[in-house]
Amino acid sequence: MPIDIKQGHSEPTTGMRGRGEFIALIAAVMAINALAIDIMLPGLQEIGASLGVESENHRQFVITAYLLGLGVSQLFYGPLSDRFGRRIPLFVGTSIYIVTALASAFTTSFSMLIALRVLQGIGAAGTRVIAVSIVRDLYGGRQMAEVMSLIMMVFMILPVIAPATGQFIMLFGEWHLIFVFMAVSAAVVMVWVYFRMPETLAEEKRRSLSITSLAQSFSLVLTNRVAFFYMLGTSFILGTLFGFIGSSQQIYVGIYELGELFPLAFAVVAATMALSSFLNSRFVGRYGMRRISQTMLFVFICFSLLWFVLSLSFEGPVPLFLLLPLYMVIMFSFGQITSNFNALAMEPLGAVAGTASSVLGFTQTTVGATLGAIIGQSFDGTTTPIALGFTILGIISFICMLIAERGKLFASQHQAPKP
Repeated sequence: MPIDIKQGHSEPTTGMRGRGEFIALIAAVMAINALAIDIMLPGLQEIGASLGVESENHRQFVITAYLLGLGVSQLFYGPLSDRFGRRIPLFVGTSIYIVTALASAFTTSFSMLIALRVLQGIGAAGTRVIAVSIVRDLYGGRQMAEVMSLIMMVFMILPVIAPATGQFIMLFGEWHLIFVFMAVSAAVVMVWVYFRMPETLAEEKRRSLSITSLAQSFSLVLTNRVAFFYMLGTSFILGTLFGFIGSSQQIYVGIYELGELFPLAFAVVAATMALSSFLNSRFVGRYGMRRISQTMLFVFICFSLLWFVLSLSFEGPVPLFLLLPLYMVIMFSFGQITSNFNALAMEPLGAVAGTASSVLGFTQTTVGATLGAIIGQSFDGTTTPIALGFTILGIISFICMLIAERGKLFASQHQAPKP
């Protein structure tokens, strides 16, 4: 039986203990995906040494391979979830994730690990697509942005604790144990979903898998100007995050020699993003998605440019006492940009929420991962290439936003341009 949440009444009436459990559960589903990235970071150096990886930059492929598998396969989960409902594709994808995580724990080859990481990303794609689809099944407009912000706030607890968790796990064994932990965590979340999350897509709203139906769904997503360009804008902004994550161990440990304090620095920035999501949930109803996200994009670009200028001004690296506050402001703005951009992209596409979520997820992850890999591979022992990448991608995202809004900024919801 589908869950029922009426617009303006945010309490589920079937199977769940109110909105709080719903938010926690969706955040946990999304965390399955993020766990496979963040918990790996402290172990990249050990993985490289164990599997004979000579180039430090090549260790980043452990992250990039996962992201590419995650991105490409999202195209399939959306149509499948629109046809069969949300639960079955979610369970299938997570099963793939669990099996490949366990297999990774026993691999002795870097090339095999990369292949398994691609497959693990393919499985994890279901969690990303279906989590967003479930939220769109139940909410719309500013209410969706508010709920997604609260979900992201809970979800952001993971980057705060995941690197430290990975480092803690390696106190009791080698990096292989991290993959075992991933598999067990995903299994626990799926048990929670099985017993507490009913189906959210009613039978009468399911769509055929015929070529005509799929073509109509994809056409609706790709021809809606607002959805399309906010999707692209998010993709470019995500490229900055993936670029920094891939090289974060090299920056914090290699440049700034933080050693075991690396997870703490990572946690401080992640906590800033969690705060950003919380504040967005409180203010989006008053100020609207457009005003908040567009203002924060200005902040993102200005502080990224400042970071780049500072990186050129110092003979050595930008001092950590300057870098960390700069990056915290940038990531604070990032949190409010992505939450609202995603809601703005999904808002016109409620009729094909699963397909829409898959197209958005595919584009955002593949474009973001590719751009992030370019930024990460340009790492030269300084943060200058990272700062330049942030600035350029922020400006491109701003151009996408201008096209989506027909050049009109800071419009209220009622003044928003038509597709």
